[in-house]
This record gives sequence, structure tokens and C-alpha cells, in this order.
Amino acid sequence: MEVFWRKGFEGTSLSDLTKAMGINPPSLYSAFGDKEHLFLEAVERYQAKRGPATCSFTDQPTARGAVEQLLAWTVKELCSSCQPRGCMMVMTSTTTTASSKHLQAALAERRADSRERLKARIDQGAREGELPAGTDTGALADFYATVLIGMSLQAREGASRKSLLATVEAAMRAWPRGAKRAAGPTKKKVNHANGPGTKQDASIA
Repeated sequence: MEVFWRKGFEGTSLSDLTKAMGINPPSLYSAFGDKEHLFLEAVERYQAKRGPATCSFTDQPTARGAVEQLLAWTVKELCSSCQPRGCMMVMTSTTTTASSKHLQAALAERRADSRERLKARIDQGAREGELPAGTDTGALADFYATVLIGMSLQAREGASRKSLLATVEAAMRAWPRGAKRAAGPTKKKVNHANGPGTKQDASIA
């Protein structure tokens, strides 16, 4: 898994894989079929053990708190010294341009699943009155998904944990003001500017 994580699909050679696994090429083909199937198994392992699906952000009492937890958890994972920097899903998506359509579709499906999980929690917050009427929850989910991708790329290039946490704080200041206050204490005052995905102004309740 870590070989693909570090080098990407196209940057990983058969020799890299057999060396990391301690087997010869015939054994690799016998066990996994080909490099593509092995890569998809590595992706499944990553998602099960290290990916965003392992973060319980949806359990937070508010949508804003859920998104903030996801971003903060991601920073922790991106900066871990126990694994390659950056998100494997993001890193591999930038190195599969010449790969098979099947592989590209499989990766796109997994990214879409992560985005839908994020949107579902934002949708719940909208139903509970956390967001202004008319908020485009799809655009809001896309905004925070883009922040996650950007932080992954920055982490890969050596961005510090402090810098990435500052990005999280800036991103959360863009959260739209809702019809009611979110549960829990407020850390700081937020200006009256509406965040991404808001179609109309709303006053603070």
C-alpha cells in the first residue's frame, strides 16, 4: 500500500512491488492478477484503515462541528510521521491520467462516495436550521472537499501542521451563518459575510 501511496499508480514499477512484498513477478500475478487489481486492493486497504471513512465526524451534534472535525482529523493524518504525507486517494488521482478507464472510474466512484458522506451531514444541518434558507449544500460540500484536496497537496509539499490548521480555521470562517446558533460554545465572533454556497443573506438569530 505504501509503495503506491508514495509513488502513485503509474510511478510504481513491478520491481518496486515485488521488492516490497518479497515475492517474484509470477507470484504477484498469481495472487492479484495484475498491477491494477493490486492497486485497487491497496486503495481498499487504505480506505478501511487510514481514509476519511475511519473518521467519525458525522457523529458531531452540528454540521459545522462535523466539518471542522473532519478537517482537523485530516490534518493529523496528513502530518503523521508513521506514513507517507498526503492523502493516498488524492495523490493517486493525480498520477492516473494515462491509466485504464476502469481504474479512473473506480477512483472517481470512491471520491464521490466521500463527497456524498460530507454532503449528507451538511444536508442534515440544513434541515435542522443551522444554515440559511437557500444554502446550496452541494456547493458547500464541494468547497470543503476542495479544501481537503488542497491540504493534501500542501502536506505532500512539506506544509507544517500549524500551517494546515490555520487553513482549517480560515475555511471554517467561511461557514454560512444559520437561522439558529450551533450547539456548544462559540470560540470567536464571525463576521456577517455569508460563506460559500449561500444564495441569500441571513441575520443571526
